[in-house]
Amino acid sequence: MTENKMTFLEQLQSHKGGLLQLKTQLYWYGARGWDNTPGRICLILNATAVRSNTAATVTTTTTTAAAAVRSTATTLLLIDGSPQWIWIAEQDTEVLNDIF
Repeated sequence: MTENKMTFLEQLQSHKGGLLQLKTQLYWYGARGWDNTPGRICLILNATAVRSNTAATVTTTTTTAAAAVRSTATTLLLIDGSPQWIWIAEQDTEVLNDIF
């Protein structure tokens, strides 16, 4: 019997309304730079396949380009009270389990 493992995108989509911890800082485009807030907790509002024309920010990543495509998603997160589309890499995040 084979185990069906969810992709990173499927995991994010199945946790809409749940919490996500960003292990790295966000890099904000538009001359804002790094936000110096590693460990930020965000609410997952939506997740889609990577769309380069949508995201305004990106977390750091250390994977190769091919691996990054497989484990990266464009995600709508509630950050500091404002919804933001960002690129996130699987190794830079942790989906937090329900605590209730």
